[in-house]
Amino acid sequence: MESTNKASSSSTRTSGRSWSNHVFLSFRGEDTRRGFTDHLFASLERKGIKTFKDDHDLERGKAISVELMKAIEDSMFALIILSPNYASSTWCLDELQKIVECEKEAFPIFHGVDPSDVRHQRGSFAKAFQEHEEKFREDKEKVERWRDALRQVASYSGWDSKDQ
Repeated sequence: MESTNKASSSSTRTSGRSWSNHVFLSFRGEDTRRGFTDHLFASLERKGIKTFKDDHDLERGKAISVELMKAIEDSMFALIILSPNYASSTWCLDELQKIVECEKEAFPIFHGVDPSDVRHQRGSFAKAFQEHEEKFREDKEKVERWRDALRQVASYSGWDSKDQ
């Protein structure tokens, strides 16, 4: 009988579900890619934790948004690196909304931001949402879904980089 938590080179099975990745990394590239995120990705991979990272795993020639959404669906967990400019990226907010919609077990990492500023959308998060509200005047519900997803994830127990 096959174990319900057996890792293989191509997928992991848990509760009858086959996963392509253990972890999906959501992050703002310009804030953390060439530092924190690269180191985290390398550490996870060294430990045998199959981790999806956009510049490592996206197939060339495929639609990025479709591939990202599929990668979220096909990952067991999400690590969300919340950095000062995370909310300024509609890509990041779409990923975050998808993570919440898929009810992924998500772990926030507050990198260079105060968790309460993220949760209450103050500082750079307030500025980003003000810009989104102007840009998406015709789709206020989209911006509200992003706000709700951010509030939800920011309320999870996570890691604060200032403590590390």
